[in-house]
Amino acid sequence: MMATTHALVGIAIATAAAVAVPEVTLLGFIAAAAGGVFPDLDLYAGHRRTLHYPVYFGLAAVPAVLLALVVATPVAWALALFLLAAAAHSIMDAAGGGLELRPWRGRSQRAVYSHYHRRWLRPRRYVRYDGAPEDLALGAIVAVPVLVTVEGPIALGIWALLLVSVVYTLVRKPMVAAAEWLFERVPSTVQTRLPDRFLEETVNGDTKS
Repeated sequence: MMATTHALVGIAIATAAAVAVPEVTLLGFIAAAAGGVFPDLDLYAGHRRTLHYPVYFGLAAVPAVLLALVVATPVAWALALFLLAAAAHSIMDAAGGGLELRPWRGRSQRAVYSHYHRRWLRPRRYVRYDGAPEDLALGAIVAVPVLVTVEGPIALGIWALLLVSVVYTLVRKPMVAAAEWLFERVPSTVQTRLPDRFLEETVNGDTKS
């Protein structure tokens, strides 16, 4: 799913917590959004394996939430919300498409690597691929209760994320063709730094849309 959708889910988690916990401040919302995006920082280094932990992030979130309930400080809640959002991200990717250059084809059987199970979890494809119309719809649905609840900079951030989501959805498929055109024109030293799914599909000569 889109990084913006993951960020919106993280913010929604923070919003739900803020309704009941006054210690959830703006810092908590920022931490939740960051946690929602954090796993995708492995995009160029073992994507959906290096920083995706569908089991361990959730396990780590349990004591973090308990600590936040006891300590009741904004920093403690920021840590707990970060881990909850990161866990949600890792689990959500398993509900999406596979790890491939064109996930709308539905050929890959690798969604997220579970270090606990020591194997790849297969894609469920409830959301077919990142940037799919249903991905955009999910982000919008998650954003509605948040926009009803919050205001100020958080609300502006929500609208900005939705705008980015719309643009990404529109360019998602054309972006692949543009990336391939660029790939053919960059030095080989740069090509080797691209994500594995891009290299594998390009090297095999598979350039169909």
